[in-house]
Amino acid sequence: MATTKTATLTIRIEPSLKDALRKAAQTEHRSISNMMAVMIRDHCIKNGIAIENLQGLDQHQEH
Repeated sequence: MATTKTATLTIRIEPSLKDALRKAAQTEHRSISNMMAVMIRDHCIKNGIAIENLQGLDQHQEH
């Protein structure tokens, strides 16, 4: 199994946004970090922002 390189992202957000993110992640049976990555990927796709070397994310989309 190949190892996927990752980068650390430390952010500060309002507690209510963190709670909403946690709930969204639970709904889709994802970790919070994976949910954030999926949301960022979906935003980029929606807005025509290229993502180089996209790996390790669930490629399933509901669009």
